[in-house]
Amino acid sequence: MIIRQSTNEDLDRIMEIYKYAREFMAKHENPNQWGPTNWPPKDLILNDIAQKNSYVCLNDNNIVGTFFFMQGHDIEPTYRRIENGSWLDLSPYGVVHRIASDNSIKGIGSFCLNWAYDKCKHLRVDTHGDNHVMQNLLTKLGFVHCGTIYVEEDPFPRLAYEKVSNYKE
Repeated sequence: MIIRQSTNEDLDRIMEIYKYAREFMAKHENPNQWGPTNWPPKDLILNDIAQKNSYVCLNDNNIVGTFFFMQGHDIEPTYRRIENGSWLDLSPYGVVHRIASDNSIKGIGSFCLNWAYDKCKHLRVDTHGDNHVMQNLLTKLGFVHCGTIYVEEDPFPRLAYEKVSNYKE
């Protein structure tokens, strides 16, 4: 598998993958994360592509996954306030959002998250409380649950995770 930045030509396939992901989440006891709002909207993905923060994962030249990735200092406004815990490290970090796959092969999510982590060695991710698939993946990859954050898109709290190269439990 390889990762590359998304292009406008990828948009239809990206939206197909998000449609599949919404259906997958609904079947796995997570209907509220993206389902009720048909998240993410096409305009947001087009903006991600224009800002060069949208990526696709390819297997044999076929797009099998997609995600948002950005890195910097204090880049995610919703991460400024964390409840029931705290971040492990306040240094610049990378953030992954909207990660999804078509589930055509095993390991797409791990591959994408490991790629992002390799870029910065300090990564933050959040997920819905009902998204046990993502929670298990994050734990398997060595992410630490740090607390709870809230997003503007809906009223559901998100579990906040972090992985830092120099962190020792």
